Amino acid sequence: MSAAEFHFDVGSPNAYLCHAVLPAIEQRTGVKFTYVPVLLGGIFKATGNRSPIEAFAAVPAKLAYMRTEMARFIAAHGLTRYQPNPHFPVNTLAAMRVAMAAERAGCLAPYVDAAFAAMWEQGRKLDDLEVLRATIDEAGLDAAALLEQAHSPAVKQALADNTAASVARGCFGAPTFFVGKEMFFGKDRLAEVEAEIGRQRLSP
Repeated sequence: MSAAEFHFDVGSPNAYLCHAVLPAIEQRTGVKFTYVPVLLGGIFKATGNRSPIEAFAAVPAKLAYMRTEMARFIAAHGLTRYQPNPHFPVNTLAAMRVAMAAERAGCLAPYVDAAFAAMWEQGRKLDDLEVLRATIDEAGLDAAALLEQAHSPAVKQALADNTAASVARGCFGAPTFFVGKEMFFGKDRLAEVEAEIGRQRLSP
């Protein structure tokens, strides 16, 4: 079947929630998601989109419902380790450049686990370079090497290219999923993502 992709930025709480439940979908479908690092701020700039907190600042009932919907999702999936980040919104440029460096170094999965946990379980301020460095080190990864690579022109360009390519395919925020050519946005579309994986696996 076609590839299943997860376009993510660790600064998105909904991306964290998706990351937490994707293993169950992978187990049920037998399909492994490809994690694609993107910069959410770059996506917003390219598409004219804004975060829900900004977009619905004048609609308190909408924001209240979004909090209720998130609480329901958390309860339904038993995601008891989730905590709002007191520093939100956090500039994730450095963290996502490290994600690109980690992908090149073959350690994207453990880095993503550590970065999502730091943001949405431990309340860390990942736009503080020393906090980011400590997070990488505590994950058993080589922080010095990854941070050095993250500052290289090649890695910076790779993240920019990922972000632009995602936007070109229709992405306007995170989390976004692609199953082949089909795009799905948000954690509330996970059932549809799983159904599409099944449909494409059955297609001749």
